[in-house]
Amino acid sequence: MTWDFYKNKSLFEMSDEEWEALCDGCGKCCYRKFIEGRGKNSKLFFTRIACNFLDLKTGLCSEYENRFKLNKECTHLTKKNVKEFSWLPETCAYRLLYENKPLPQWHPLVSGNKNSVREAGICIEDAVHEKDAGDWEDYIL
Repeated sequence: MTWDFYKNKSLFEMSDEEWEALCDGCGKCCYRKFIEGRGKNSKLFFTRIACNFLDLKTGLCSEYENRFKLNKECTHLTKKNVKEFSWLPETCAYRLLYENKPLPQWHPLVSGNKNSVREAGICIEDAVHEKDAGDWEDYIL
């Protein structure tokens, strides 16, 4: 696998290894969200409440291989359903490439530095695990 594979392939042409490499490790997809209202009046709220399996320091899932068995709410992002995930953060490589936008300079595939996401301040600060959170509205970003 070359590091610039994403420049020459669509999401749908990528191997499983390439697909996985797109994840920058910010962990934002593992944070809880909720919708208030209905239809045109609905609003999506992001929180700093993380799934209990998310390592808040590394942004990686501690149960990655078994995450779908252990957490029924875990999102399974695939080539077949990527178009349904417009709620992904605007910085997410899957979303950016699906929208034909370039990856940011801090993305590890661009920077060549796996720590560039944290160094750029992309990760959510002051995160808490779901088990430690109270009223979700107190944790809205």
